[in-house]
Amino acid sequence: MTDVRTGEQRQGQRKRVFIRTYGCQMNVYDSDRMADVLRPLGYALADAPEQADLVVLNTCHIREHASEKVYSELGRLRDTKLERRAVGRDLTIAVAGCVAQAEGQEIVRRQPAVDIVVGPQAYHRLPELLAEAERKQAFRRAGKRLPGAGVLDTDFPADSKFDHLPAPQGVRAGSAFLSIQEGCDKFCTFCVVPYTRGAEYSRPVAAVLAEARHLAAAGAIEITLLGQNVNAYHGEAADGSTWSLAHLIRALADIEGVARIRYTTSHPRDMDDALIAVHGEVPQLMPYLHLPVQSGSDRILEAMNRRHGRDLFLRLVDRLRAQCPDLALSSDFIVGFPGESDADFDDTMRLIESVGFASAFSFKYSRRPGTPGWAMPDQVPEGVKAARLAALQALLGCQARDFNASKVGATVPVLFAETGRKPGQVIGKTPWLQSVYAEGNPRLIGSIAAVRLTEGHANSLAGEIVVRPWEAAA
Repeated sequence: MTDVRTGEQRQGQRKRVFIRTYGCQMNVYDSDRMADVLRPLGYALADAPEQADLVVLNTCHIREHASEKVYSELGRLRDTKLERRAVGRDLTIAVAGCVAQAEGQEIVRRQPAVDIVVGPQAYHRLPELLAEAERKQAFRRAGKRLPGAGVLDTDFPADSKFDHLPAPQGVRAGSAFLSIQEGCDKFCTFCVVPYTRGAEYSRPVAAVLAEARHLAAAGAIEITLLGQNVNAYHGEAADGSTWSLAHLIRALADIEGVARIRYTTSHPRDMDDALIAVHGEVPQLMPYLHLPVQSGSDRILEAMNRRHGRDLFLRLVDRLRAQCPDLALSSDFIVGFPGESDADFDDTMRLIESVGFASAFSFKYSRRPGTPGWAMPDQVPEGVKAARLAALQALLGCQARDFNASKVGATVPVLFAETGRKPGQVIGKTPWLQSVYAEGNPRLIGSIAAVRLTEGHANSLAGEIVVRPWEAAA
């Protein structure tokens, strides 16, 4: 969970918005764009809900208990809202994102303090929704009967939200997210994304390249392409042709100033020959790939409707490493899917041992209402899921430590992103997306420096800066 907190209130601005972001990188991108939409209305970004006139919870519906965390936060915001009303001020509360899309009217029913519920495809309409919410607040202040409770927009509009968004404002520490694809047509039986984000949609090539150039001009030297199935990208070009993700990456690599390109999240079924090839042919494409496999058991993969098998995944890994021998692989794993036996789990453990992952996300299966997995028989007991998850995470943790240790002694380019907890410390990312801590001047933030890696830990590395960018330029 992250907070959008950048920017200072300019002279004459009287309104502030606090945006709390739950979940994935796509939500981080969406939160930034909501801030862009609100900026022309006079909203600066607040550092805390208590300072804000508008609070937006940009929610995620993927993980267990996601909704309850949102309702708990809404309870605290309700109390703040009541305190404001007692002194004649208003606090507008909005719920956005995938929980908003999935639960809609239920949010307003359970928490009447909510003024706006907006799905992930409609947040470009925030100005209109705010105007309607303010009209209802005016009715309330006048003691009049309210025309309905809350303002909802959870439709999937015919026009893409991207057609109505302003140009993105600002770049964080030399790095930027760029959403190129949304939605999912895969319908994995455990997943709510097709129901909350809708069908797959790819942005036109010209729009993506224009935004990338804008970001590069604003100081982005690293661009991460986002999508629920980003490697399913099939954007229409100006000449009517269709570009794949591989074609797009080659074009982005030609943009002046773009030194690093990443993409996430991919599906094994959409890793085509051209995309595998760019991993060995485009130096700006970082040697890191997040490729969710979910399980190592063919039987469970079929029950999940993953549309790929164990062998296909292993062949992809071999082909990718043939193109890029130092590729760092990351993945997602779900343990305890309905019907998963000890033998199925053993298949997953053997796949992990065979591949070797630099990092991974792993979870116990949680039943998501409205998905086919919810009603499946043979739900695995919680105790069994917990034990399997512990064993799987122990193995993945060992592999992550080994991968970090393998880089000790190397001198690598690190993009610094923030200051560390200790005075004089800065933190950055290697090409393999490892966190590196080093002593350095904060002016390094947003630039790439050569760093000799000195220590490897479970989740990070320590290093010594060898060449700073301004020294290299000299």
